[in-house]
Amino acid sequence: MAPVATTTTADIAPAPVKPQTQTQVADPGKSRLNGPMKYNGLLDSYKHHEVTPAIGREFASDLQLSALLSSSNADELVRDLAVLVSRRGVVFFRGQDISPDDMMVLARRIGELSGRPAESNMCIHPVSEYTPELVHTPKTQMISAERQNKGGGIRRIHDDLSRWASVAWHSDVSFENVPSDYSMLKVNILPEAGGDTLWVDAYGVLDRMSPSFVEYLETLTAEHNAEFFHQEAENLGLKVRDDIERGNPLNKGSSLIAHHPIIRTNPVTGWKALFVNRGFTHRIDDVTKDESDMILNYLNQICIHNMDLQCRFRWEKGSVALWDNRCTWHSATFDYSEERRGDRASSLGEKPYLDPSSMRKSEGLRQEGNKW
Repeated sequence: MAPVATTTTADIAPAPVKPQTQTQVADPGKSRLNGPMKYNGLLDSYKHHEVTPAIGREFASDLQLSALLSSSNADELVRDLAVLVSRRGVVFFRGQDISPDDMMVLARRIGELSGRPAESNMCIHPVSEYTPELVHTPKTQMISAERQNKGGGIRRIHDDLSRWASVAWHSDVSFENVPSDYSMLKVNILPEAGGDTLWVDAYGVLDRMSPSFVEYLETLTAEHNAEFFHQEAENLGLKVRDDIERGNPLNKGSSLIAHHPIIRTNPVTGWKALFVNRGFTHRIDDVTKDESDMILNYLNQICIHNMDLQCRFRWEKGSVALWDNRCTWHSATFDYSEERRGDRASSLGEKPYLDPSSMRKSEGLRQEGNKW
């Protein structure tokens, strides 16, 4: 796999030097990339297979993420990993020994080496425990079925809402002004069966729409709203983290509402993707409610019903998934009653934007002469 454009370390604009006391910057949500990054194939020698033509690659246990971090060429390997994830949407790793601390190190380096804004750091979920060290040394977030059932979670099981399994499709913290770029999950406690996770290719879905409709969508923005987390925090005996910057200066305060372009550009690939999701996107800006409801219903349905744009991962002990939130949706299957628990490390990227020169993934692959 050999992408068309080349980005080296020199192509990533240097982070601005600022005094320790400075808290405001001119544009803390702007990517440092000057163009798409090149995948150099450094990971292709490890045993792997493409999960589906549209989305996903899976590596066997001979590729250990912990070993990448300790390699002499760690930066080159991690940079290539970031590009691979952004191209394939999600990448899976079996039999991993990586620790929660090293997950945080790897997630941070992936973001840094793929040109995220210097002001972006690790994601701090608004419903997080109050711990003194959280501001300076964020920890992995515990993903727990027991905890979600108590609070309500992305399914909002305590609200009078749809009980369809598809209600939980989402992109991580898209309700923040600066959402997540990459997320990594390692599930440690598994039910005997169930609790799989699905991803959908938000690049490829653009090819299922007419070009004129995509052009119209490119003129629109939408509201991403997670105000329901205030009630979830209360259910858990917490409050929304409005006392700190949640990983970026633009993510602060009690409001959990952001407005983003419906079509966004992934700066790592230069490809554009649909950027709405059923979990958090509830209103298109500057159109009537009826129009908003019709368009969002269509966008949700086109992602949910095109199964050939999806992949499904069955977890095993030691499995890790690493995905790009800018070009995928994901959802667990809630078909189990036992505890399901793991560690998630998510970083923050850039403020979503649409570059008029960005292309569809299918166009990019065709220009490269690549199958995926």
